[in-house]
Amino acid sequence: MKVLWLLSAMIALAVTPVGSPAQEPAVASSNPPSEGAQNTTQASPPPTRAQTQGPPSNLDNTIEATELLARRELVHWNEYHGPYFTIRAGAGLLLDYAAFAQDDNSKEQFALSPDGKLRDFRFVLGGKLPSFERPVTWCAGVMYDAPTHTWFLRQTGIMVGVPEILSYFFIGRQKEGFSLNRVMVGYDGWTMERFTMSESIPLLADGIKWLGYSRKHGFLWNIGYFNDVVSKGQSFSSYSSQEVVRFAWLPVQSEEKGTLFHLGYNFRYGKPVDGQLRLRSRPEAFIAPYFLDTGTFPASSSHSQGYEVYYRRKSLLFGSEYYFQNVSSPSTGNPMFHGGDVVATWLITGETRPYNTVGGYFKDISPKRPVFDGGPGAWELVFRYSYTDLDSHNVHGGTFGRFTPMVNWYLSENVRLEMAYGYGRLDRFGLKGNTQFFQSRIQVQF
Repeated sequence: MKVLWLLSAMIALAVTPVGSPAQEPAVASSNPPSEGAQNTTQASPPPTRAQTQGPPSNLDNTIEATELLARRELVHWNEYHGPYFTIRAGAGLLLDYAAFAQDDNSKEQFALSPDGKLRDFRFVLGGKLPSFERPVTWCAGVMYDAPTHTWFLRQTGIMVGVPEILSYFFIGRQKEGFSLNRVMVGYDGWTMERFTMSESIPLLADGIKWLGYSRKHGFLWNIGYFNDVVSKGQSFSSYSSQEVVRFAWLPVQSEEKGTLFHLGYNFRYGKPVDGQLRLRSRPEAFIAPYFLDTGTFPASSSHSQGYEVYYRRKSLLFGSEYYFQNVSSPSTGNPMFHGGDVVATWLITGETRPYNTVGGYFKDISPKRPVFDGGPGAWELVFRYSYTDLDSHNVHGGTFGRFTPMVNWYLSENVRLEMAYGYGRLDRFGLKGNTQFFQSRIQVQF
């Protein structure tokens, strides 16, 4: 993977500030970010919406190690701010319910019944180390894994800012950095679940990641190396080592107009654990079984690549991602799998979905008038179509396409209700079955 290190060196040279530092502010800062920044631990409690003027920023140029911590605190006993370190505790809860309507072929493929389940429950800690000259933040998270009924560590590690090269370095357990949809915090997404093809790629890994943003050039990057020295045997770990590169360019970005145009490219190379690989995905419904499943087959390596395109204009957002995964597996014909989605969202109450320029992802919605302050909250309409093909040569994992219209109601920054209808078509087991999905979710975080 010499190419990765060559690309890293080229980026470091390309983004080194020219002229005086005043020409481009460093993205790493020890000062607290704006009220619009998500997942941050601040040196003092942030102001409530009533104490601020105007809407929150829709472009966030800072980043910290912690994810999930909501901007508006429900309580203040969960914080400590000392001279050497700060701590803030948070938690998140997702409760799902789903019902199904199936045609005869779908019933032969899978037997589905209405059910409600705990989707996600996690605790997170985050903070700063203000005694260091450089901006240093840390995070620790633990999550209950409902399918396996076990607890495991989520994003946990230390992030160090290096303003001289407009960069941050994260060491520890983290998201690999492949796909905007995967990088975005799960609680912040516009749909209940990520699209099926992205679910076939691991989310978490242990290693080091270099990420940064050149404001002058509108260019951001994530480059990481990961391995399973610590995580081997855990449910999320299916590769012994992997290298991930993600680049994005923002040719249009305006805080005043609320416009943003994001173009991204992703590349991932991995070596499956014990030379065996298995790709599978649920049909964007946690309560349903794995509709797509290749079964375990021999594989020495795998490389994935694909694009991201997103355009935001105030309350409107349009986007698409599509990925191709080539697997080195001579005995099965070296299969190639592919899939992606197209999505459109509209915040009918006028909010603008914020975007983090360093991480290259969109964030959660902050209602202009929360329900608990006497307002309507924020209402979002979403339309998405996704498609995944895990059939190739001697591997038969199936193909699945789904259309999903849904409504999100953000009562506040801490509480969200989701209601979705889905129509999916699965081609597998020699049958083409159609399934209707009726889903709802309650989301709480603080």
